[in-house]
Amino acid sequence: MAHPLGSTPSKVIAVHLNYPSRARERGRVPAQPSYFLKPPSSLAGTEEAIVRPEGCELLGFEGEIALVIGTRAHRVPPENGWRHVRWVTAANDAGVYDLRTADRGSNLRSKGADGFTPIGPRLLDARHLDPSALQLRTWVNGELVQDDTTDTLLFPFGQLVADLSRLVTLEPGDVILTGTPAGASVVSPGDVVEVEVSGAGQSSGRLRNPVEAGAPLAPYGAMPKADPAEREAAYGSSYTPEPVLDKQLADGLRSVAVATLSSQLRAKHGLPHMSIDGVRPTRPGETMVGVAHTLRYLPLREDLFKKYGAGMNAQKRAIEELRPGHVLVMDARRDTSAGTLGDILALRALKRGAAGVVTDGGLRDSAAVAALDLPVYHGGAHPSVLGRRHVPWDSGVPVACGGALVQPGDLLVGDADGVVVVPPELAAQLVADSREQELQERFITEQVAAGQSIDGLYPLGPNWREPYTSWRQEQQQQQGGAT
Repeated sequence: MAHPLGSTPSKVIAVHLNYPSRARERGRVPAQPSYFLKPPSSLAGTEEAIVRPEGCELLGFEGEIALVIGTRAHRVPPENGWRHVRWVTAANDAGVYDLRTADRGSNLRSKGADGFTPIGPRLLDARHLDPSALQLRTWVNGELVQDDTTDTLLFPFGQLVADLSRLVTLEPGDVILTGTPAGASVVSPGDVVEVEVSGAGQSSGRLRNPVEAGAPLAPYGAMPKADPAEREAAYGSSYTPEPVLDKQLADGLRSVAVATLSSQLRAKHGLPHMSIDGVRPTRPGETMVGVAHTLRYLPLREDLFKKYGAGMNAQKRAIEELRPGHVLVMDARRDTSAGTLGDILALRALKRGAAGVVTDGGLRDSAAVAALDLPVYHGGAHPSVLGRRHVPWDSGVPVACGGALVQPGDLLVGDADGVVVVPPELAAQLVADSREQELQERFITEQVAAGQSIDGLYPLGPNWREPYTSWRQEQQQQQGGAT
């Protein structure tokens, strides 16, 4: 069944974020609306299949309310914006996240494929509707997955029309997709998506579209690519990302002291410069273990700060890139005379599942950060924002933090003594060697407490090897063979 517009509109415009529930899901609230275009050729009607190309796994659905312009809108004020809307109906802003890397921002290939904008089945007369009293619902295989209303939109429909008409003339028949609420996720071939808009006792009817498997894409262009960040974006609130660090290895690193790890790195592996110097913990009683995700600050240059420091800058992007088990490592050149982290971004890191934050720069809102269940190691408290000394420059690159070179993917372990960097390929052996060292030190401590001289005992000398071996066997027997 063809879409209900009858004729082809000159443009289809989609809003990125508009529902508070979706903004919370995404972890950001935009100050102003932002948009992207979908080709009119992407329009389809009810019962038409949404085809997922072979090689793609992340076909997302987004139930939305579609506005159809009735009269030409050019530089209209917000209070008059709704008057230019003639029809309201249901829409599904479908797209494959696997292709977002090809046209990030424009969404052309990821959301512009033929059939990726089904609308309908019925058009509701906007003159008889209250734009702030509409309900949007979406079902997948008969299960309700989205249910929201338009009374709390970030950007009311009249404002969207006015905002767009400042620079883009809206012609009769043009379509505005007004954003999706929380609950949008991923569907697969065999699934069926249904969307309905209702208000004032009227209904658009259910826009019903089955999902089908398609042919592979021709190889002369960007090919599908799905990574953890795209999976998280596609699945939304239903996505539970895998921790970046194996639990058994994390528990092993947590079971030994940072001082022991530092000693083993120096003595056994010739790595004496693995500690991050000059940082102190907000929660000294806790141990931090995680995988490094890095952020680099450069010295402030006022003429570049607007370009690199404003908006969704590298600092904020680094926070949003965190996955469960990450430790965000900030290189602030040991300059503690400006904050590099505050309570809001620390809270967001916690919500993202971060295992901790390490910065050799300053910490703002130190009392509030210390109250969070998030280990943070910092160079010192400071009240000012980063724009006093730093420009957030880039993330995911090797950095120098507290005199140590940290690469993305390195392991970080912290306790009350400080933080040490552990090369991942050495981690398992370091845990075993550190446990043995700590067991020897327990034995030595008992002997010293009993009055023995440290001569030949600390470190453990040949004359004490046999007594230590017997003691160790006793410990194993007491613990059921566990060391």
